[in-house]
Amino acid sequence: MIIDKPLMGMYLERPNRFTMVVDVGGEKRLAHLKDPGRLRELLIPGNQVIVRKASGKERKTEFDVIALRRGDEWVLVNSGFHSAIAASIIESDRVDEFRGFTVKKREYPFGRSRIDFLLSSGAEEMLVEVKGCTLVKGEVALFPDAPTLRGRRHVGELASALSMGYKSSVLFLVFGENARSFSPNIEMDPEFSYALKEANEKGMNVIAYSFRTVLDDSVRVEPLRRIPVIWP
Repeated sequence: MIIDKPLMGMYLERPNRFTMVVDVGGEKRLAHLKDPGRLRELLIPGNQVIVRKASGKERKTEFDVIALRRGDEWVLVNSGFHSAIAASIIESDRVDEFRGFTVKKREYPFGRSRIDFLLSSGAEEMLVEVKGCTLVKGEVALFPDAPTLRGRRHVGELASALSMGYKSSVLFLVFGENARSFSPNIEMDPEFSYALKEANEKGMNVIAYSFRTVLDDSVRVEPLRRIPVIWP
């Protein structure tokens, strides 16, 4: 994935869940942060941030946040790109569980939720929910970084779909090139973690794939590798 027209800035503060104050060209600007996580390891005053000029006359924020700096790497923190990134992985030959499947519908209504993808392969159908993971400790990617009732509901819907003849998967997009494994963050959200493990034991696929984010004239999000899931 390529994201054009990036601008460099500096993170100043986060007045609410979806708004950041950034310094761009020496001036304070408001930027929309499309990531509901806590991002505590990234939201450090003075940290570098990549933003992009936003479009739309009704907006209260002038920029969209694209990525934040973590050590010597960039971390994508914009869920607006998750669907396109996930689709490219699903329709490639990188993940065995998706081989032979194509995207049939996006934002598919199911139960009390909208599941990110409905896939099809002949008579088989698969529901796929996509989650972005930005928290990496050492070489272990952890999700979530904040309690997620919505995530637990999605896992429950996918588990129930198995008994209705669907295949189901959760695809974790891990934004951190140092990650070598993935684990549910049991210390942050034990209920989500155990729900995910239980659904996996019933037959739901849990897949984690890592990416790196590179900045030059544009921002490039590049797939790296599938990483193993380690259960608590």
